[in-house]
Amino acid sequence: MTRPRLLLGCVALCLLLLFLLASAPAHLVVRALVGTPVVADGLGGTLWQGRASRVRVATDAGVLHLGAVTWSLRPLSLLALAPTLRFSARWGTQQVAGEATWRGANEVLLNGVEARFDASLLRHLAPVALTGTLGAQIDTLHLRDTVPLEAVARFTWQQAGWDSPQGLLPLGSYAVDVRGAAPAPLTGTIVTLAGPLRAEGELQLQQRDYSIAIMLTHDGAWDPLLQEALALLARPVAEGYDLRLSGSLPGPDR
Repeated sequence: MTRPRLLLGCVALCLLLLFLLASAPAHLVVRALVGTPVVADGLGGTLWQGRASRVRVATDAGVLHLGAVTWSLRPLSLLALAPTLRFSARWGTQQVAGEATWRGANEVLLNGVEARFDASLLRHLAPVALTGTLGAQIDTLHLRDTVPLEAVARFTWQQAGWDSPQGLLPLGSYAVDVRGAAPAPLTGTIVTLAGPLRAEGELQLQQRDYSIAIMLTHDGAWDPLLQEALALLARPVAEGYDLRLSGSLPGPDR
């Protein structure tokens, strides 16, 4: 067989595989999710362009609902061996949309991601009753084995509040601008957008090791209950409270 005919045959085979993928039913996703904490119901469409009426993720703190999910696969990304999906998910006022590219079994690149969640989701990380809206605008986030290697993103907490035992205590609105690329540490600048409780500081992430340094001040009189709660985590200083935390993020096997 001549080289041109061999090349033509390879191209035809690739096109056939792409056609088979495009026409494969979306319910095949269920098989791929076996053994994972993700459950999808009401699947429709194809693997190429599909939808699920409800998606849930089991976590240590309970079930995280993603709601209705749609996706579309960029066909040419398969030829580059880097499958790229455009996705969106909505659950009430909670929503997330963006693009994900897989560069291997443990490596993913997120681009153009916009997300909005209720702050009550923080209970999946810590047993604290918090209110407000969490937001994310991710220009790019490169992850390998869940470790961020590169990031350009802004995370916000709008109209933050603490649902204390004595009632709702308004805190303010805050933002963290994250920049950086490995091997240098990723750095996040913490700023206050509005509100009586002001937070200014920085966070750093080197591989899985993180450090947080925040100065907390108040425009008016401190609420005694808030002071009591902060005293458990932060050091009282003349200006307010000096919060410093450090540790390591859990690995994929934890």
